Amino acid sequence: MNQANSLILALAATFAAPAAHAADARVPIQLPAYKDGAYVHQAPTLDELMRDESLHPELRKVILKGRDLFENTQQLRGKYVFNDMSCSNCHIGGGGYNWSGPVWPAATTLPDYRGKNGHVNSLEERIAGCFAYSMNGTPPAYGSDEMLALSAYHQWLATKAPVYERKIGGRGFNHLGNKIPEDVSYEAGQAVYRDNCALCHGNDGAGKKVDGKVVFPALWGDTSYNWGAGIARVYTAASFIHLNMPLGKPGSLSEKEAWNVAWYINSQERPQDPRYTGDARDTREKHLGFHKHSRYGTEFNGKVLGQHDNTGEKPFLKPESLKSRSFNFD
Repeated sequence: MNQANSLILALAATFAAPAAHAADARVPIQLPAYKDGAYVHQAPTLDELMRDESLHPELRKVILKGRDLFENTQQLRGKYVFNDMSCSNCHIGGGGYNWSGPVWPAATTLPDYRGKNGHVNSLEERIAGCFAYSMNGTPPAYGSDEMLALSAYHQWLATKAPVYERKIGGRGFNHLGNKIPEDVSYEAGQAVYRDNCALCHGNDGAGKKVDGKVVFPALWGDTSYNWGAGIARVYTAASFIHLNMPLGKPGSLSEKEAWNVAWYINSQERPQDPRYTGDARDTREKHLGFHKHSRYGTEFNGKVLGQHDNTGEKPFLKPESLKSRSFNFD
């Protein structure tokens, strides 16, 4: 192994958990204050899982498999995953850290109506959406071993959390709000990226691999998340970056720098939104509730972002599981 690859692996190992939540934080970070009345849940740890004698050994085994799939979703590459992403790339700390997209709220607030697809979703369907968009793939079948394991892991992270509590502290990625600043700058974002992100994710946004294994995921291009992924929204990317990146140095970027670099990253081309109608502007309008926060279907450098048929490494556009549904009980 050459010296550069050894350095990459060392960085990945050293900063496996973000400093925002680690005891040896290298850069001080002030996490946002929880809103008055917010419910704050601390997800259980792996040690607690292993010590919990109330769990049947078979259930523990299933939860551990779900954790394994969550942390290294690349093991499903070419079957369900068609890019360089794993669940843990966006949901830091195994999906348990507040302010880092904790996934346990999905287990306590679903089934519920979801605006992204316009109907009531189950936990499995929410997980399926992550495969279809963030991992530019297709989900494991509902009720399959993989889906059961992932669902069990989500629900275990929610241990002792109340069901249908809506005011959850540290949920999602939106502490910066969803209004993109008027003075956001592509050029400024490019400079932030060059100085803070390129070391891990490459000057071309293609990420880093060592011995064929993904160490740092691609942020744009064929092996990144597609235009329908939640983090393709500028505000989602900005909030995530501000509290979690650069890896090992969260909080080192100002809010303005986070907005600018999110704008820059999400101005780059990526695989097509699975909901594509054949016209990016039309697709944007059909899903404006989502895409008004992205750059998809807007003109940049004389071209309309997303106006292409490229699905990346995925040999199809839309997974069969992405279908509209309605409930008629009459």
